[in-house]
Amino acid sequence: MTQLLLQLEAQPSYAAADFVPDASNDEALRWLSAPDRWPDGRLLLAGPPGTGKTHLLHATAEAEGWTLLRGPSLTGLPEAPTRGVALDEADLPGEEAALFHLINACAEARLPLLMAAARPPSRWRVALPDLRSRLAATAVALLDEPSDALLDALLAKHLADRQIALDPALLTTLRRRLPRRAAVMAEAVARLDRASLAAGRRLTRAASLAVLAPLMDDGSETSDAEAVPPGAALL
Repeated sequence: MTQLLLQLEAQPSYAAADFVPDASNDEALRWLSAPDRWPDGRLLLAGPPGTGKTHLLHATAEAEGWTLLRGPSLTGLPEAPTRGVALDEADLPGEEAALFHLINACAEARLPLLMAAARPPSRWRVALPDLRSRLAATAVALLDEPSDALLDALLAKHLADRQIALDPALLTTLRRRLPRRAAVMAEAVARLDRASLAAGRRLTRAASLAVLAPLMDDGSETSDAEAVPPGAALL
C-alpha cells in the first residue's frame, strides 16, 4: 500500500497580540488608530514583503468585523458592502474595474476601505484613468524594513507559527548570517519547514545550514565540518 505524506502549508498567526510595534510600522499604527480621519474613508498600507501590512490588515478586519477580501479574487461588480472592507494584495486585482467599483461602493455607503499592497499606488500599473484618480486620493501609510530587534522577533514568530524548535546556537547563527530583511526571515523558516516535512523528521544543524546556505549573507555553503553528504542531508 502506498502511503502519501500530505504537506500542509502552515497558516501564520495574524492575532493583534502577536504584532510587534516598531519604528518601521509606527506610521501605519497611527493611521489605523483613527479610521474616521482617513480621507474619503480609505487607507492603503504599503511596504516590502514581510513588514507586517497583511498582519495589520487581518488584525484590523478581525477587530472591526470588516469583510476580508483578496485583490486577485476581485472580478465583476461587487455586492454593495454592509460593513467595512479590508483588501489584501490590492495592487493585484483580478479586474481593475472591480477594484474601481469596490472603492466607489465603499465611498457611497460611507464605509471604511483598508487596503494592503507591496507598493504605493503611484507605482502601480493602472490602465483605468478613473481608478488612477481614486488611488491618487487614497491615504498611504508606508511600512519600512523592521529594526534588528523586530527582525529577531519575526524570526521567532515564523518558527513558532510552523512549530519549529531550533537549537539556540543555530538560532544565533541564523540571526548573524541571514540578510536582515523581513522577507528573508519568512523564506528561511519556510525552507526549513519544507525540508523537514520532506524528510519526515527534524533537521540536524548541518542539514539546516545546508538548506539555508543559498540565503546566507556571504552566499557561502556550509563548512567542511558542517557539510552534508548527498543522500544524508535530512537526518
